[in-house]
Amino acid sequence: MISIILFHIFALQNELNMQRNFYVLITVLLLGFMACTQKAEDGQTTTSKETLDIVTTTGMIGDVVKNIVGDKANVASLMGPGVDPHLYKATQGDLKRITEADVIFYNGLFLEGKMEEILLKLAKKKPVFAISEKMPKSRFIDYNIGKKEERKSKQIFDPHIWFDVDLWSNSVDVILEKMKAQDAKNEAYYTKNAANYKRTLKNLHTESQQKIASIPKAQRLLITSHDAFGYFGKAYDIEVNALQGISTVTEFGLKDVSNLVNMIIDRDIKSVFIESSVAAKPLEAVIEGCQKKGHDVRIGGTLYSDAMGEDGTPAGTYVGMVKHNVNTITGALK
Repeated sequence: MISIILFHIFALQNELNMQRNFYVLITVLLLGFMACTQKAEDGQTTTSKETLDIVTTTGMIGDVVKNIVGDKANVASLMGPGVDPHLYKATQGDLKRITEADVIFYNGLFLEGKMEEILLKLAKKKPVFAISEKMPKSRFIDYNIGKKEERKSKQIFDPHIWFDVDLWSNSVDVILEKMKAQDAKNEAYYTKNAANYKRTLKNLHTESQQKIASIPKAQRLLITSHDAFGYFGKAYDIEVNALQGISTVTEFGLKDVSNLVNMIIDRDIKSVFIESSVAAKPLEAVIEGCQKKGHDVRIGGTLYSDAMGEDGTPAGTYVGMVKHNVNTITGALK
């Protein structure tokens, strides 16, 4: 088990170093694409197309946009099923799509890592919006990192805002506002679709609350690979714990594994959950640790955390993704 953990620690450190160099290259390429893009006098990218091309970073954002714009715009997401946004590396083709897009929506709160810096620069040239920009900051989970003496100066918010369906519904308002400004002729169409989708999300939120509440309180502990479910736990009254922090590039050590093993045994937890976009090996080390101490714990199922399911499947939409997670958690913990 020790060798497995050490391997992942060194791999994560190498990943961080590679990402720094990679995004220097991305910035250079992006500036090259931007130099070739025609600009209007006010600095906005010009377009004479009847149908707007919209690019989103994650599939969750793309799904909200699709529900609002319907067939009035083309929507493409850079990060598809199974893609971890914390480790995402844009290709040259992705950069071309970004620079040629008429509108771009991204999560913000540093979910996209170094790519967020690039999008902020691009926002000076064309419509680029963070869907978290007008959400109530009081509802964000404050996740301080670093040493104790640094915590006052280092602050980061948990970016996994889509796991509180009620909070996530605010993204509908942001996207609607931006689309009405970019495509006024379809304002009524967008407004109607947004209202319908918000009703769907309201029902989803209520349904999720009721199902999680059906799990006995003592058994309501959700253990996953990385800390993506903080908003879910807060919104639906379920305790959450994870091996890694809010980013999958966060390092973990033997102490983290040992603490999680002890918690599982002390609480007599029978199931832990892997994630579709995160390697299962780190959590398998926890299961192995439990088994060595005579406690039988199993994988309760696969949850969708940072990415939705495959297109055309029930979990290939945001609503389907949430329903899958809620049903999987409820079925394994009850």
